[in-house]
Amino acid sequence: MKVIKSIIYPIYLTWAFLTFIAGLLLVFPLVLLAVAMGQPNGGHLVIHLSRAWSTGWLFCIGIRHQNIVEAAITADGRYVFVANHISYMDIPLLFQAIRHRTFRVLGKMEMSRIPVFGLLYRLAVVLIDRSSPESRARSIQQLQQLLGERISIFIFPEGTFNETGQPLKSFYDGAFRLAIETQTPVKPIVLLDSVKRMHYKTVFSITPGQSRAVHLAPIPVAGLQMHEVEKLKKATFEAMEACIKKYGGHYQ
Repeated sequence: MKVIKSIIYPIYLTWAFLTFIAGLLLVFPLVLLAVAMGQPNGGHLVIHLSRAWSTGWLFCIGIRHQNIVEAAITADGRYVFVANHISYMDIPLLFQAIRHRTFRVLGKMEMSRIPVFGLLYRLAVVLIDRSSPESRARSIQQLQQLLGERISIFIFPEGTFNETGQPLKSFYDGAFRLAIETQTPVKPIVLLDSVKRMHYKTVFSITPGQSRAVHLAPIPVAGLQMHEVEKLKKATFEAMEACIKKYGGHYQ
């Protein structure tokens, strides 16, 4: 059995990377159109392209995604979406978890340097350099502007991969400060299987199988003051941690 696996898995892995690149090249002409359109319409187009690309790629590599909706996204609502972060696979799965909504992601500057993918990334993402206070301040201003235009925001509150061996890593304040400052409800999404589909230790660990995302009830912020950031953060953390335990989510 191990011999068979040692032969088949490298073929599967090669297929996964080839289809990843092929999908990006396929949508690239439309990415150039999005660049020409500028914001916000170009950003909206990139979100739709990213969703189409992730749908095709996940199908090709045998990952079957399911959304478990405990509380649906309302048609006219805006949110600060938050999710747990434990794998590079979180990004394509995110577009499957949020299927019928355009949004923007707060993302790492270094990801924008990847050829082809970086162009997609720059239009769909509000870039942040965590080593620069000036960059963080500019990013927050952009996020506030987008929420003012009724465009939802997505943030990984853990900031980086959770490698603690616990269901969640401690949260940063940013998403919750933004939610309170703009009076925008927090909408938690829990990715249950992404670390099983690709482990955070290496991108050469892709495996086919199930993927689940749970949509939890929005956490209201109406009337909350900035000194209550910790209260909001704690409520979100506890709801997401309980969800991971309830559904048997993987976190190591």
